[in-house]
Amino acid sequence: MKFSIINGPNLNMLGIREPAIYGNTTYADLVALIHQAAKEEEVQVEILQSNHEGMLVDEIQRAYDKADGIIINPAAYTHTSIAILDALKAVALPAVEVHISNLNERESFRQISYAGQACFHTVMGQGIEGYRTAIKILKQKLLG
Repeated sequence: MKFSIINGPNLNMLGIREPAIYGNTTYADLVALIHQAAKEEEVQVEILQSNHEGMLVDEIQRAYDKADGIIINPAAYTHTSIAILDALKAVALPAVEVHISNLNERESFRQISYAGQACFHTVMGQGIEGYRTAIKILKQKLLG
């Protein structure tokens, strides 16, 4: 079982960016956690982070031929990108949306998730541990 894990803009700045919201863990810490969780769940992962919307769309499209499911944190594109929504709909792979913070407790514009409309589940507010939860949820979905 293989998952494509796609992270959007500014996640590479974890540990620096707004630690009161996102914590002090770095992007390298997040990648290590994802690899450890994947090993525990006996799944393969391929991880991409990009600050560019088109690259995220390209990676979603590539997942069609190489992954069984997608875990996506579109970051700021969550609230703006119909292109990411359309890409997720086009590939029609089971997808879980992840957010480190709890969007329901943030600014009103963050209450809208375009990408989430193509995902069967959303994990939010668990910090980077939300990725571990997302891996488990996606695996359970694929196992039926």
